[in-house]
Amino acid sequence: MDFSDLGIDADIVAALATRGITNPFPIQEQAIPLALTGQDLIGQAKTGTGKTLGFGLPIIQRLGQNPEHGAKALVVVPTRELAIQVAEDLTLAASNRGTQVAAIYGGKSYEGQVAQIDAGAQLIVGTPGRLIDLSKQKKLDLSKIECMVLDEADEMLDLGFLPDVERLFAFTPAGRQTMLFSATMPGQIVSLARKYQNKPVHIRVNDPDEGHTKADIKQFFYRAHSLDKDEVVARILQAEGRGKTVIFTKTKRQSAKVSEELVDRGFKATALHGDMSQEARERSMDAFRSGKKDILVATEVAARGIDVDDVTHVINYTVPEDEKAYLHRTGRTGRAGRTGIAVTFVDWEDLLRWSNIDKALELGVPEPVETYSSSPHLFTDLDIPAGTKGRIAATKRPAGWKPGDDEKPKGASRPKSKPKPNTQKPSTAKPTENRKPRNRTRTYKQGE
Repeated sequence: MDFSDLGIDADIVAALATRGITNPFPIQEQAIPLALTGQDLIGQAKTGTGKTLGFGLPIIQRLGQNPEHGAKALVVVPTRELAIQVAEDLTLAASNRGTQVAAIYGGKSYEGQVAQIDAGAQLIVGTPGRLIDLSKQKKLDLSKIECMVLDEADEMLDLGFLPDVERLFAFTPAGRQTMLFSATMPGQIVSLARKYQNKPVHIRVNDPDEGHTKADIKQFFYRAHSLDKDEVVARILQAEGRGKTVIFTKTKRQSAKVSEELVDRGFKATALHGDMSQEARERSMDAFRSGKKDILVATEVAARGIDVDDVTHVINYTVPEDEKAYLHRTGRTGRAGRTGIAVTFVDWEDLLRWSNIDKALELGVPEPVETYSSSPHLFTDLDIPAGTKGRIAATKRPAGWKPGDDEKPKGASRPKSKPKPNTQKPSTAKPTENRKPRNRTRTYKQGE
């Protein structure tokens, strides 16, 4: 079966074929025919199973070959990175049509995005905050929206966007087509569907033998020591068949430090975290997608925005907050029908949290095996060549460097400059001991 069998027009099929996208995935097979009729949908499938084209292709086709200028379709996503990726996918699909796609998200100046809207973009992909800002400023008119999509709806609610999503619904006509796509289906999603959808069809795609996690991802769990983690990671990065890799960290600082450590060890790593400017984040993602960098060290925010098909490995440098975060992190690999490997490090202090995740996902590994960089099972599990060490290039750090030397201590003051030489001429005044004491006695005039 190909996309034309699902009713997709030839020009869209041809555009997808330029990137080798020819055969639909199960969620697309079920969603596309229904969405083409204007039916409201709830699409439930695990991350990385092709939901974007499941709603994107019907939207593009229903807009027509040369739609009138102005926003006609709205796709709302939780993160900036996902907005960029979805917009790129839809731009590809619409490349043989007059449809213009605009990515609207925070962290960048308004001018360029407003210019896209003013140029007549019909398909708007954006994050809630920036969409609301532009709507309130009368820069974005959502009153003629024919179709509205919430992508990664569960993550949108987890990030606290429910009030913003409801405001966006209020900006759009009541008669629009509404589609919700999500990996999980919590109660809030169901309530949202009842409130804003008209008799939606619920599509759920799952293999009969598949559990909570994707069956095409091999998962490994290790109880690792914090001082040995970087060495373990560096050896995993030399495993046979290792391609693009995403390493998830708990904090922004940890993301930067792990990235710097891997670069010093000779790996092509780049960081992605919230303290980076939007331009820097986009540069990191562009370098990762293009292959200039094959290791992305990211915080949790990136787990909801990275949509790169050829990620072979995911490494959880720290235990995720809960089972949903675990699913979204590991879902960065094994995408688009490929297989993947997910490795999770469990610190001693995180054993309780890990046991809760293990129980919720029925993984069967409540206490991961204690693992060091020299452990034989690490090499056999992940197909790491025997004798591999954790460095592929000589360090560029100075001799005697130790962790923490790159950081400036808190409260450290700037180094004092050397005192300037005294260039003043010596005083010609007489020493004070040779002077006569001043007469400080006041004489009063008569009458005072």
